[in-house]
Amino acid sequence: MLMPKRVKYRKQMRGRMKGKALRGADVSFGEYGLKALECGYLSARQIEAARRAIVHEMKRRGKVWVRVFPDKPYTKRAAETRMGKGKGNVDHWVAVIRPGRVMFEVGGTDAESAQKALQRARFKLGIQSKVVNKVTLGEGS
Repeated sequence: MLMPKRVKYRKQMRGRMKGKALRGADVSFGEYGLKALECGYLSARQIEAARRAIVHEMKRRGKVWVRVFPDKPYTKRAAETRMGKGKGNVDHWVAVIRPGRVMFEVGGTDAESAQKALQRARFKLGIQSKVVNKVTLGEGS
């Protein structure tokens, strides 16, 4: 499971998720990418499930780049606990996703298998996304 080796502070505030992705909005490494269309959190489990779906669909051909990392601690109180008594313990790690962010990239394989692999990964994520390639992204799509 993806998570930081160490962090300066154990717990963070949730913060706001407004605006578009400032960086990581274009396909840089591969030919095809999976681009987010809405804000949301991606847990480390979702990222790993999507990565495994891509690798399995491509049958070890080509290369996969994971462009997001879960570096935000997500806390949760224990079940059936009364209010108060401070903030809960870290439950899992999430990556903050804004619209326009390219989350996964695929290269070194034919167009059909890359599109199919990224389509499979879409179903594993909890946010709306679309498959893009370098050509359509360069035209302002």
